Amino acid sequence: MLSKVPILILLLSMTITVAPTSSQDDHRDPFVFNNGFKPSDLDLDGSAEITSNGHLRLTNGTKQNSGHAFFPNPVSFKATSNGTVSSFSTTFVFAIRSEFPTLSGHGIVFVIAPTRGLPGALPTQYLGLFNRSNDGNATNRVIGVELDTIRNREFKDINANHVGIDINGLTSVKAEPASYFDEKKGGFTNLSLISGKPMKVWVEYDAVKKQMNVTLAPAKAVKPQKPLLSLTEDLSPIIKDTMFIGFSSSTGSIMSNHYILGWSFKINGEAQELDFSKLPKLPRVGPKPKSKLLTIGLPVILSSLVALVIFSLVHFIRRKRKFAELIEDWESEYGPHRYKYKDLYKATKGFKDKDLLGSGGFGTVYKGVLPSKTEIAVKRVSHESRQGTREFVAEIVSLGRLRHRNVVHLLGYCRRKGELLLVYDYMPNASLDKYIYDKPKTTLNWNQRFRIIKGVASGLCYLHHQWEQVVIHRDVKASNVLLDGELNGRLGDFGLARLYDHGTDPQTTHVVGTLGYLAPEHTRTGKATTKSDVFAFGAFLLEVACGRRPIEGKGKEVMILVDWVFSCWCRGRIIEAMDSNMIESDSTEAGVVLEEEVELVLKLGLLCSHSEPGLRPSMRQVVSFLERDVSLPDMSTMGLSAAGLTFAHKEGFVDFASSMALLSQESSSSVAESLLSGGR
Repeated sequence: MLSKVPILILLLSMTITVAPTSSQDDHRDPFVFNNGFKPSDLDLDGSAEITSNGHLRLTNGTKQNSGHAFFPNPVSFKATSNGTVSSFSTTFVFAIRSEFPTLSGHGIVFVIAPTRGLPGALPTQYLGLFNRSNDGNATNRVIGVELDTIRNREFKDINANHVGIDINGLTSVKAEPASYFDEKKGGFTNLSLISGKPMKVWVEYDAVKKQMNVTLAPAKAVKPQKPLLSLTEDLSPIIKDTMFIGFSSSTGSIMSNHYILGWSFKINGEAQELDFSKLPKLPRVGPKPKSKLLTIGLPVILSSLVALVIFSLVHFIRRKRKFAELIEDWESEYGPHRYKYKDLYKATKGFKDKDLLGSGGFGTVYKGVLPSKTEIAVKRVSHESRQGTREFVAEIVSLGRLRHRNVVHLLGYCRRKGELLLVYDYMPNASLDKYIYDKPKTTLNWNQRFRIIKGVASGLCYLHHQWEQVVIHRDVKASNVLLDGELNGRLGDFGLARLYDHGTDPQTTHVVGTLGYLAPEHTRTGKATTKSDVFAFGAFLLEVACGRRPIEGKGKEVMILVDWVFSCWCRGRIIEAMDSNMIESDSTEAGVVLEEEVELVLKLGLLCSHSEPGLRPSMRQVVSFLERDVSLPDMSTMGLSAAGLTFAHKEGFVDFASSMALLSQESSSSVAESLLSGGR
């Protein structure tokens, strides 16, 4: 489940100029840092620092952080009055090291920018340079060369290991997989940006040809004859008379260290080559070599420890039994995705009630804090070893590779005796249902709810259409939508989710999920599909807009929410279904209820609840409707099949509502118990 971690060499707004003097020529002097850096050489902010060994370390192994390093003075890029940018050249040596061999934080960017920093810049995929509102703005006047190790689909990245040229935003205008031209082989050889090994980059702009070339190679190699990237574009409209140059980098959920070992720059000429033998050495990876003294004295030391080992044996056995886990040989391949029970026990302080976040048929969830200070949520669910366990765990690990801003990150798992523990990112504002049901202390206004709806739709669209496999969530509902610190909605709880390849049919035949969200064809066939997820999303739309559960009451008093909203629509008063608490809370100008948006959500909820799967929209279409890219179709023309939900004839819908009510009445039966408990 944990995979896909791209690294970017971010576009950082940094400043570059040469020796501070009063003449223009002085501001165009070259510089070179070939013997390490001193704190006075650069302007630093964020997590950036100069180490005792002379490295420029942009990130210091923390998560969700960014660092910037700028040359102190602005560089004069335009020497003539005609406003034409001069030729320039720069070269630098970098290295990226992560806590995991195949995963990393985000990357590094060499940047040319009008200021030494941009207000509001974010870490993670924004690389400490931009944010969602200003990314791509022409007024940024920023040029960057990114070394990216995480594939962000929102920026149209080509893969999780590439080099790109960025202008005013993080969507590269030119990008290629990280590689260098090998003269002996006569072609390009791939490089891994997260290998931890030092590599060298050359960035050159020819003012006559209006051409920028970017070349990559191992740090000790000579400059290849062919560049990796070549972009023909006049940079004069983008670059001002004076600009700043430097580096930016950031981390996300993986701790990484981003190093710059040496750097040179020159206007109107080729930057001085860096002598690798003079650059500061990277920190050692792994333990130090054993000394001769330790090697000679090891037998004596071991003999001395025998008594201590025997003395501690009883305590060790007791402790091992307490933290005993169920580990099989095949699980070794999952490496960092498998947590030790002991670590989760300590993180949650022994699964004490004071750290309990919630409980129910799904299991219990506890808040925890890892030694790295990372906050996590640990879900404990019952689990019995049986045939299929290996495939089940493999799917959990695969789901850990999901990367989307509206999907809760599933970090890993642990198996112990009769239970399975799933580890998620911690969401400080709990689940959405706490804010819409049972007279909550805090009521969300419509703007907040509509943003959450669009976020969950985007996340579900990513699961269905944009990831490498199709992910069927199978339990979309308000209680499984978690809110982060800024009340952004994130779809969580992947305990019931299933994967299959694009273009194939799902094989699951067990009915799982929650009453009120189950599509009628799912209860008949047992197969969950993307269309059954769309049905559940329709129920979710209605409960968020109406502030009511999909099924309320018991027996003859049962109320089917979709039936009630449909009746309001038939009367031409669908807006009456809107949550009255929301109206009372939207008293300010920023929280004004937009009836047009509410009506769109309610109608879309009915359309997604269609009893005929083929007449429900896809999640791509749902996102287009919510973003107003496409108008919602006339629902009176939908559902012409006599067996399906027919919006033009209420009788067809009543039949479906009656079947849902019957399921509700049987909630104490073994069938309902199966639905609520889940399973393969």
